[in-house]
Amino acid sequence: MGEVTQLIGQARDGDRGAFDRIFELLYPELRRVARRRLSRGTGDELMQTTALVNECYLKLLKRETLTPADRAHFLAYAATVMRSIIVDAARGAKTDRRGGDAEQVTLDSELMVAQPEASDEILAVHAALEDLGRVDERLGRVVEMRYFGGLEDEEIAEALGLSARTVRRDWEKARLLLAHALHA
Repeated sequence: MGEVTQLIGQARDGDRGAFDRIFELLYPELRRVARRRLSRGTGDELMQTTALVNECYLKLLKRETLTPADRAHFLAYAATVMRSIIVDAARGAKTDRRGGDAEQVTLDSELMVAQPEASDEILAVHAALEDLGRVDERLGRVVEMRYFGGLEDEEIAEALGLSARTVRRDWEKARLLLAHALHA
């Protein structure tokens, strides 16, 4: 049994130090996952890598229990949490673009900055992914871990107990279904 798996068991029993140690050990991997996701150009405008990992930590800390069984499941779980953070940021950006609670000001050419369309894409993918998850939960998890979590096929396979080849087939199938849903 690996150190992370042991720490997850201790964290599940309420050991806050074990929870912190998990993040310390997995921090480089979590940053890599976040960086991969944000570097696609669809979320970089919304959030920075460190902020995403830190928000993930805080969100997981608020949970009553830690449910993952091992390192792979923890990374998959973190990908799910990152997805919710990215979607919330996209919703917030969309609200801000529409005025939100912003004070009204007169615009001049210096204040007019192109607004990123990243939030629209993220929200569209999120909605399509929810529909896909209702049809085939496994396909939804594969997309979530890959698109929102930035995990590689092998990491997804380990987390879901599948072969990498099955994950690749699921990814291709999900991509076709999502492309159809997004362009319908």
